[in-house]
Amino acid sequence: MSKRIVFGVRPISELVRVRPDDISVVYVADGTRGPEIDAVVQAAKERRVSVEFRPRKLVADLAPGAVHQGIVAIAGRFRYATLEDLLAAAKAAGQPALIVLLDGITDPHNLGAIARSVEVLGAHGVVIPSRGSASVTPGAVKASAGATERVRIAEVPNLLKAIDALREAGVRVLGAGAGDGEQLDQVDFKQPTGLVIGAEGKGMREAVARRCDGLFHIPQRGAVSSLNASVAAAIALYEAARQRGPSP
Repeated sequence: MSKRIVFGVRPISELVRVRPDDISVVYVADGTRGPEIDAVVQAAKERRVSVEFRPRKLVADLAPGAVHQGIVAIAGRFRYATLEDLLAAAKAAGQPALIVLLDGITDPHNLGAIARSVEVLGAHGVVIPSRGSASVTPGAVKASAGATERVRIAEVPNLLKAIDALREAGVRVLGAGAGDGEQLDQVDFKQPTGLVIGAEGKGMREAVARRCDGLFHIPQRGAVSSLNASVAAAIALYEAARQRGPSP
């Protein structure tokens, strides 16, 4: 089975709590101590995850150039969800679906930040295309503060067909437009909704925009032409959470 490296206290803490069976070993750099590290080590031992203290250079070599905080985990391949899993999660929660679809997002840090907003603001998952898109890399996991271990992320071969499938399932799919379409606070988020977020600067591909039910935009007052993709997603998800009210 393919292996992946997860680094940083918060991501490994989430991995240990949510998917302990996926972890081969957790390495802690010699001399690394503190309440947060101790808590991760204790949680790992309670779940029978192997923990080994190794030279700091070995830990650094496993996460080159990264802020690893003295701890890395060797885990199995990330388990992607399916589109059906995302819809089923919404149904199980008794909520209208709220799903974020990413088009042309190639920066793993943007993917991680979006996953974090999805988890915090109660959406039901993220959809990414298998080509031309950031995947769940160690950098994405770190940027998400471990949220990738809790959020359902579906990898699909064709984003257009995924949009079609959501629409057939009764989900209204809206694309983020630069000043076009409904103003964000006018979007009815109390119905099942999919939000397509395009690459910063370029936006969505034209074919993707045509496939959507419509567009939405976030009103801007400044002179900068566009928001960072992860910021735009967070603002849209906050508005959805505001309209939907407290979780049941």
